[in-house]
Amino acid sequence: MTHDEALAVYHAGPKVVVKILCDLRDTIESQQVKIRTLEIKIAKLTKNSSNSSKRPSSDDITKPKSNKKKKGNRRIGGQPGHQRHERPLFAEEEIDKFHPYILTACPDCNGEVSIMDGKPRIIQQVELIEVPLIKEEHRSYPVWCAKCGKIHYMPFPPEVYKEGLFKERLTSLVAYMKNVCHASFSTIRKYIRDVLGEKVSRGYLRKVIEKVSVSLQGPYNELLDRLPLETTVNVDETGHKENGDRFWTWVFRAELYVLFKIDKSRGSKVLIDVLGKEFDGVMGCDYFSAYRKYMKDFNVSIQFCIAHLIRDIRFLTTLKDVKTKAYGKRLLDEVKNMFKVIHDRNSMTSQTFTNALEHSRQKIITIALNDVPSRLNKDGKEEKREAQNLANRFRNHGEEYFKFITTPGIDPTNNVAEQAIRFVVIDRHVTQGTRSIKGRKSNERLWTVIATCAIQGRSAYNFILESVKAYFQNRSSPSLLPGPS
Repeated sequence: MTHDEALAVYHAGPKVVVKILCDLRDTIESQQVKIRTLEIKIAKLTKNSSNSSKRPSSDDITKPKSNKKKKGNRRIGGQPGHQRHERPLFAEEEIDKFHPYILTACPDCNGEVSIMDGKPRIIQQVELIEVPLIKEEHRSYPVWCAKCGKIHYMPFPPEVYKEGLFKERLTSLVAYMKNVCHASFSTIRKYIRDVLGEKVSRGYLRKVIEKVSVSLQGPYNELLDRLPLETTVNVDETGHKENGDRFWTWVFRAELYVLFKIDKSRGSKVLIDVLGKEFDGVMGCDYFSAYRKYMKDFNVSIQFCIAHLIRDIRFLTTLKDVKTKAYGKRLLDEVKNMFKVIHDRNSMTSQTFTNALEHSRQKIITIALNDVPSRLNKDGKEEKREAQNLANRFRNHGEEYFKFITTPGIDPTNNVAEQAIRFVVIDRHVTQGTRSIKGRKSNERLWTVIATCAIQGRSAYNFILESVKAYFQNRSSPSLLPGPS
């Protein structure tokens, strides 16, 4: 509005002035609401793995190009003062072939030499044999029975029928390459063709994986039956595709083993199917609604992940509202102080450590529930709902973030479950999911073996091999549960 226009309004009388002022007030209030809404949208769009539950792979990791080259004084290679790492020699009984080197004359004067009793200098080597496959043929010859007038053949051993073209080691190798090395069927096929010198179809490789899956059914079911008896279980889930349909891969991380389950549901139904309605342990998880429902319906003890909580608190500090930002900052500082106590636990007595944690818990809950920013608009709706939502979370489930204080063996974060599921995400990117229930079961069982063997320091290949041997020879499957020490 120009000066002359404002003057004309003034001379038009009080009614006109009041009407224009009221219209301007309504316009300003409307624009303020739009600005606050846009600020919240911008904050949500800037969410990443550090201030939300978004996966790290969704972050924008691009950095602006810089022409400056960093120069340092550090040289390439081993650094002064670092212990040198050398490969230990193979034991003598492991050597298949020896190549002795003995001088017959002095290399300097060509004089006569005698062999000493000292230790020889040694260089050891390993090599693939030229044809790393052994090819076998089973023959059953016809015999004639004059009494019944028939030709008979001696039946092949049952394990020969089960094995098919690939015997136990090659069968196990295919499964190892597929799920441990994340190789596609095409890559495995090329390896067998180019390195082993044999041609095989992708369809046959799929059948090989199915055999391995059947051999692992016993060990998998053993862990499935054991899970409801555990005192602590950490749970997480990630997306899975099957023929374009959305499924979910669930991971259940116990102290000494991991179990995977792929299901169409992301709800508490899966928790009921796996852990049951009578689960009496403590479950570590994030704040997803399925876990809260399971806790409410069956009175299950839960430790909500504090790492996820920190990301949600950190998001408040990115908002434009000054009071909300200050509220998030106070809360974040106190949570950090609690983790300082956790990191210093080795310098405290058990009682001092517990008292310090309890003091931190009380301060966090007090800050979370007091002086919560709040403002209602003209319609009575909360405008600072991010801070109010977090306060309501503490009001309803605050104690579930601090179960680790009174429950030995439970971690304040859900990192162990998230770490166990990482290699599955890699496999998902390579394979693009599964196509049938058989493929789903194969992934569940093989992923379970891989993750469990990693925790226990066992060879996944050796376990798969023992399971396949037991299946081919109709013996009992090996166990994924650690034996008594």
